[in-house]
Amino acid sequence: MTNLQEIHQTITAGPFAANWDSLRGYTIPSWYEDGKFGIFIHWGLYAVPAFGNEWYPRHMYLPGRPEFDHHVATYGPHSQFGYKDFIPHFTAARYEPAEWAALFKEAGARYVVPVAEHHDGFPLYDSALTEWCAAKMGPQRDLIGELAAAVRNEGLVFGLSSHRAEHWWFMNGGRDYDSDVNDPRYQDFYGPATPMEGDPHKLDARPYPDAAFLDNWLLRTCELVDKYQPQLIWFDWWIGHEAFKPYLPRFAAYYYNRGAQWGKGVAINHKFEAFPEGTTVFDIERGQLAGIRPLLWQNDTSVSKNSWGYVHNQQYKTVDSLVDDLVDVVSKNGALLLNIGPKPDGTIPEPEQQMLREIGAWLQVNGAAIYGTRPWKIFGEGPTEVSEGSFTDTKRSDFTGEDIRFTTKGDALYAIALAWPGRQMAVRSLGQAAGFWNGPVGAVRLLGHDGPLSWTQTDQALVVDLPEQPPCAHAFVVEVRGG
Repeated sequence: MTNLQEIHQTITAGPFAANWDSLRGYTIPSWYEDGKFGIFIHWGLYAVPAFGNEWYPRHMYLPGRPEFDHHVATYGPHSQFGYKDFIPHFTAARYEPAEWAALFKEAGARYVVPVAEHHDGFPLYDSALTEWCAAKMGPQRDLIGELAAAVRNEGLVFGLSSHRAEHWWFMNGGRDYDSDVNDPRYQDFYGPATPMEGDPHKLDARPYPDAAFLDNWLLRTCELVDKYQPQLIWFDWWIGHEAFKPYLPRFAAYYYNRGAQWGKGVAINHKFEAFPEGTTVFDIERGQLAGIRPLLWQNDTSVSKNSWGYVHNQQYKTVDSLVDDLVDVVSKNGALLLNIGPKPDGTIPEPEQQMLREIGAWLQVNGAAIYGTRPWKIFGEGPTEVSEGSFTDTKRSDFTGEDIRFTTKGDALYAIALAWPGRQMAVRSLGQAAGFWNGPVGAVRLLGHDGPLSWTQTDQALVVDLPEQPPCAHAFVVEVRGG
């Protein structure tokens, strides 16, 4: 087990030092810039009640919340049945990581990021720092380790996420009345459960995490690095709290130095302003950008509108909207990390399997316009506006056939219509008067369509005559090359 002294030794061995000047020398790995599409997995004890969302463990202890009322009505008082009592029901009895990995590959994903520990404090991996983990309770399996091996066996990149930072306060609702959170026998599981002044979402909460908790956060996160060699570490927002500032450059230096030792390209995701520009990969939760960002960024979102984890009443997005989001994100130099929520027995809900397969079928036809591409001079054109920022994923209108996004690779430009334009597709940014395309257009083809296309380039637009039937079910890619 790695200790604080060994962490310090790894940091001082270089090549990265634990300061921002050194960490600005970090380079985003090519697998990430080229891969574009990953699978996020929220799986944990919260899948057992399957009510509300993955914040059930917090909300079940807050009087006045629907989860509180549901919990009492279904399971009884919190002093008799608390969150810990879901552990025996989290069986993973039908968990087949090889089947998961094969599905993710079929979906066209290039990297996979399971949640190793969520806010609830129940790690899905074999931790030497706590007895409360899936390897020692519940399924008694190292769920993360098994998936890491299966993912790599399919040739995909393995990452993981840690939400340990949020555990400082996450279960504090149970402090206010007779609940098992106050039972000292379960202190190691429920954690500090610290009553807070201020809003944890706004990062102004007091009291700050103490040194023991912060050291434990660093040890647990470095334990994940050393046990599983993930090539991506995803963090939620609370590492942006003031108390974590001295720890972030230490962790980044440790992780990047480990990556150098392994000979693997690694990356850290962060939200908001937790890390300085150029030291990690910026992530936006359930949201996008309005324009091209010079550095790679990521949109993490879910197949469901209402929950990241498994619940009984999922409100699913359409595959069409998810493909459109993928295209829009990639056109702006981003990657899409798409979440699913497995059941407590380890099966992936059938609707989610079907959604992933449908995305994979689209990428089989149109992947050339996604993988390995880079942004063009402009990201696109069209009337539909995309709201910028977090939690905007359900606010935009449906895209139209006039909404076109651009990507480029080598000497090919891909113009991607986000809905079927009909028998003609007019790309105004490729008109001669627009000034973006230099020289004549020499070749035009529609991915997935074998026949030739007629087209003309005027001052106003490149106008392409399309076949009667669309070649695929969602966004439609016209490849353009020079003469």
